[in-house]
Amino acid sequence: MPGGATKIEIPRWIQLVGLPILLLLLWVLAGAARHVVFLFLVAALVALLLNPLVRGLGRVWIPRGLAVAIVYLSFAAAVGLAVVALATVVVNQTRKSADRVDTYFTVEHGQRHQTHAERDLDRLQLWLDHHHLKGIHLRKQGQDFLNNIGTKDVQKYTSKAISWAEGAAVSVFQLLFSTVLIVVISIYMLLDMPRLARSVDRRFPPHPGSLPLIMRMERALAGYVKGQVLLSLIIGTSAGLGLWVLGIIGAVPRADKYALLFGTWVALTELIPYLGPWLGAVPPFVYALVVHPLSALWVGLLFLVIHQVEGHVVVPNVMGSALRLHPLLVIFGLLAGGEIYGLPGVFVALPLLAAGRACWEFFSERVALEPWEEGGPVPVEVELQRPGPAAVPEPPPAPPAAAKR
Repeated sequence: MPGGATKIEIPRWIQLVGLPILLLLLWVLAGAARHVVFLFLVAALVALLLNPLVRGLGRVWIPRGLAVAIVYLSFAAAVGLAVVALATVVVNQTRKSADRVDTYFTVEHGQRHQTHAERDLDRLQLWLDHHHLKGIHLRKQGQDFLNNIGTKDVQKYTSKAISWAEGAAVSVFQLLFSTVLIVVISIYMLLDMPRLARSVDRRFPPHPGSLPLIMRMERALAGYVKGQVLLSLIIGTSAGLGLWVLGIIGAVPRADKYALLFGTWVALTELIPYLGPWLGAVPPFVYALVVHPLSALWVGLLFLVIHQVEGHVVVPNVMGSALRLHPLLVIFGLLAGGEIYGLPGVFVALPLLAAGRACWEFFSERVALEPWEEGGPVPVEVELQRPGPAAVPEPPPAPPAAAKR
């Protein structure tokens, strides 16, 4: 092959016996040590993502160990600041939302001493009566529901929501602390990455003008991360801006005050493939439903438009060039990741597919299966005898001429 690259040819008997047994053995071992395999895969992905930064610092005469320390400290500081800022915003906005919900159900206004919930319920029943839907009696059932809730129950639910938000903020810090093992493994991988890259290049030298295997995997992961971050920013900004406009024009009361919270939530849930867009729409829709049923309709229409634009314009142009994978393979990878390791498996599925695609493109040029051509050499010679009528014995040879005399 050009460039002295090694060509591996797998014999037919290994294709029939060895490869299936090897795949089965690897599957059994991976299932037995599933958590360990997952940690090492995540650490490898982190190391491949950070290796270009470490290599860039090494070009300015910084030792590799110091470069790894600088990259990790900078990365940890950025993540820590982002988590603290996000946790603060979530807790504060959740408190304000809980107070708003409590006021909506419990505080009475006007001469009739009605809460906003009771007033909206009367308006909805009046609208049904005017549109020849008197058979639907929502006022009585809704009034019984509101009376059964009571002030203490609403305060209990809102206090639970505040406790959940505070507990979620604490859980984030615990999650960061539990990732120490992944960080340690990825640090070791980063320190040994040049040695690993040289070993791979010696065994499988790249073709002239092509990239080595490690660099291909790095670029595939970097492209995926750039596409996913850009997608989250676009969708999160669109959702936050749309809710802010709805709050300004009064379609969703006070939605402009929570637009930052909802937009951040939509951007974060967008990182979850397929399920993220639906999860991101739940909190603003529930808030709008509590404020006013018509407001929930406007929020639903807003997210319907966002999802349509996302599916037909944003995702094909952003993620299509980042992954370069068939949609069916992407769906299979996501479902398989969820079945194997739950929600963390869904997060890791697409980066692993991107790295796997780079490996496949690299080794597909070097691995060849022994052909199964028709009429080729048979490993074991077998004498074939066709069934037919009983053989007739041949006549004896004629006697020589001297014997006839």
